[in-house]
Amino acid sequence: MEELLEILNEIDDSIDYENETALIDDQLLDSFAIITLVSELEDAFAISIEASEMMPVNFNSAKAIWAMVQRLQED
Repeated sequence: MEELLEILNEIDDSIDYENETALIDDQLLDSFAIITLVSELEDAFAISIEASEMMPVNFNSAKAIWAMVQRLQED
């Protein structure tokens, strides 16, 4: 989770990722940030994030992103 928070803070350090629960719904992360995030996550955690995973529910909070990463690592 620490590595995820570091990645998120590199993208935008003005967001409180530990408490924010509407990163997508409140448009805190734009499409460029999401594309960057997906690339960074794939590299850092050796996963592949398919288009079917690109849903707000998977990206609205750091906890949701972390849950997705862990699930994809298991696959």
